[in-house]
Amino acid sequence: MRPVHQPPAIVALGGGHGLFATLSAARRLSRDVTAVVTVADDGGSSGRLRAELGVIPPGDLRMALAALAADDPEVQGWTDTIQHRFGGIGALAGHSVGNLILAGLTEVLGDPVAALDELARLLRINGRVLPMSPIALDIEADVQGLEADPRVSRCIRGQVAVATTPGKVRRVRLLPANPPACPDAVRAIDVADMVVLGPGSWFSSVIPHVLVPELLDTLIATAARKVLVLNLAPEPGETAGFSTERHLHVLSQHAPELTVDFVVVDSGSVPPGREREHLARAAGQFQARVVYADVSEHGTHTHHAGKLASVLEQLWSDPDAGSRGSEVAETPEERESASWQ
Repeated sequence: MRPVHQPPAIVALGGGHGLFATLSAARRLSRDVTAVVTVADDGGSSGRLRAELGVIPPGDLRMALAALAADDPEVQGWTDTIQHRFGGIGALAGHSVGNLILAGLTEVLGDPVAALDELARLLRINGRVLPMSPIALDIEADVQGLEADPRVSRCIRGQVAVATTPGKVRRVRLLPANPPACPDAVRAIDVADMVVLGPGSWFSSVIPHVLVPELLDTLIATAARKVLVLNLAPEPGETAGFSTERHLHVLSQHAPELTVDFVVVDSGSVPPGREREHLARAAGQFQARVVYADVSEHGTHTHHAGKLASVLEQLWSDPDAGSRGSEVAETPEERESASWQ
């Protein structure tokens, strides 16, 4: 592990808008950032391309590339272009330009990782964007509340179906079972200084990472400082009605041997009192310390990149992070001096 006075090598795992937020924060702390992205999306442009061309779904990968693209006027045009979505009613309607570019590069180069690296060079990304698996995956879930008897579970399949179900998701699986991990993703986690999991759609973007056996084994074994970032609120569909504590319980059920160092929770989403006591006990399943901080974009359920970056920096720069309390400094002055309450 690098000395704490040097920027850490960070690996962020997730998908969609949650991963975009993490990467936007991580790049403020380090130039060495690797995104490991879920590949189970079956909706929209990504779903159409994986069905028609047999490629891994490119949408979440494209968003990760955009999050890490160089902050340079010459690059900004390319970033805007890959994020552009075609309108109209024709065959291209709804497709993102970046999705099509990744699909084309994959066919030309014969390797999705090589395609990602090529587009990363165009966007002048210092780190990398990698799929969690080199093959497209499907999510299958056991869901209660869809039958007349609420105790009966129904098996539903597909990322979109899981994310939008009106029932209660109890457990998820990947198909095929025990899928291969992307070798470069395994290596990145193994040598990382900090690994960040979450936020994001809990059952379809966060938990899938621990269902890839080699990824889970590496997450368990890595010497990196491991940080779990919880969502600001339950998501309609797969986690509707979930408490913050419940998010930890279901992750532990899917990966009982996983440990993490810190669980980052927005201080405004969990008021002081009994709920925090329950959350601390749930974090104990991971041998983790709960860190409360203001990490939300005001008035939204979105993480603020600057605030989250400040918390990650403190968790990296202070070797005894959290040992003197569970509250990260929340005022701008306190964050600037990196003091702990």
